[in-house]
Amino acid sequence: MSLSEGQLEHRSSESEEVQTDASFKVAHPSVRSAEIFRVKRGEVTTVLDAVAVEEPLEIQLVYGAADDRKIKSISITMRTPGNDAELAAGFLMTEGVVRDAAHIASIGTPSAAKPAPSNGAGARQAVLPTGIRSQVIRVELSPEVEVSMSTLKRNFYTTSSCGVCGKASLLALRTLCPLPQHDNFIIRSDILRTLPQQLQPVQAAFKATGGLHAASLFTGDGLLHSVREDVGRHNAVDKLLGEAFLQDAVPLRSHLLLLSGRASFELLQKAVMGGIPMVAAIGAPSSLAIDVAREFSITLVGFLRSESFNIYSAPHRVLGLKETTYHS
Repeated sequence: MSLSEGQLEHRSSESEEVQTDASFKVAHPSVRSAEIFRVKRGEVTTVLDAVAVEEPLEIQLVYGAADDRKIKSISITMRTPGNDAELAAGFLMTEGVVRDAAHIASIGTPSAAKPAPSNGAGARQAVLPTGIRSQVIRVELSPEVEVSMSTLKRNFYTTSSCGVCGKASLLALRTLCPLPQHDNFIIRSDILRTLPQQLQPVQAAFKATGGLHAASLFTGDGLLHSVREDVGRHNAVDKLLGEAFLQDAVPLRSHLLLLSGRASFELLQKAVMGGIPMVAAIGAPSSLAIDVAREFSITLVGFLRSESFNIYSAPHRVLGLKETTYHS
């Protein structure tokens, strides 16, 4: 979805503001203006365009006994600014570092953060352009909370680029993730098909830029619970689940996770950690995402449209379906 030409095209001599949807604030941290050359029918015009902001965030963890506190830099992620505390909490929860929101003593930006030692291969690192420095969010755990260094040092097998085979990934996931819990989640197929249309109006930053992923939670009645946007689909999910985790609302057994793009192994892993019984994606699922959904009895829907969708696992949670004979 994109804005109309009247909304997007603004000559730099006329305005220095980012022009967006009327309900969207110009100064929103997820949107920035950029002067571009727009080519249309062979003619070039200099205009101001709205672009999605992408900036590095370093997540630091403070842990250990009261008389032996340690600080570790456990991740540098490229994200869209905003909801950084939720992002950090969601990241730690879905990676299995913390299991209870009560274990977190505080989350904040250090006033004068000193560089924390990197955790080697266990930390997601980013090669940053010259002059770009990471912002820092620091999560302090209560002294009585034990942190597994093996968890911190593992190579974050959940990313699709890690080179770990699907069998090894699923084996590690069985060890990390909680056992599946009973749930009563169901949704009618006619309600399910309306969810993408409900998501579009609340994607304010996406409407302005066309460059952000969205993750949202819906009830079985089709009511939108919450939504988060980010340049990284995994960050959008971490922000969404981090909010619920900090509100002590996890596991989310009464909610469906809707993804604005594709469904990958990493996103299904986060759904498992969040106790979510159903994931629906507007795009396609990967083969390993399907394997995870079947392993953990998650209902996985892909290519969700107003008239059609595919179910890849656990179809019993979708009501109102008429079964027809398969023809090859």
